[in-house]
Amino acid sequence: MSKVPASHVDMLTGPVYGVFSTHMPNGDIQSTLVWFDYDGEHVYINTKRGRVKERNVVANPNVALLAVDTTNQWKYIAIRGEVVDIIEEGAFEHLDKLTKLYLGADHYYGTVEPEEAREGITRCILKIAINHVFAQ
Repeated sequence: MSKVPASHVDMLTGPVYGVFSTHMPNGDIQSTLVWFDYDGEHVYINTKRGRVKERNVVANPNVALLAVDTTNQWKYIAIRGEVVDIIEEGAFEHLDKLTKLYLGADHYYGTVEPEEAREGITRCILKIAINHVFAQ
């Protein structure tokens, strides 16, 4: 496991947008702009079950995350890691936590998407163990 340098922890505790990359079944790379958070050991990304990124990490847990400081284009962090768990419990609350961090709003559903969009979906959290860090 690679350690995140103290100079770049702020980039993982955000709100900094990340580009999250996974492997498609045919080997192509798929990248998505994401919100994320960090607990000092793992990075967490919230998504819906059945989305491309979730399906991809089930098949191949090796992922990458790139975050760039919007106030200094030369400061960035690139992480390679592995999704070690997919957690459904607490996923809606985690999404609200990210919504507060990134938008200052209390709830994702009712702010970003209509409240009724929550009906019938399952959210999950991708727990990522960090294997390699490059920080500039």
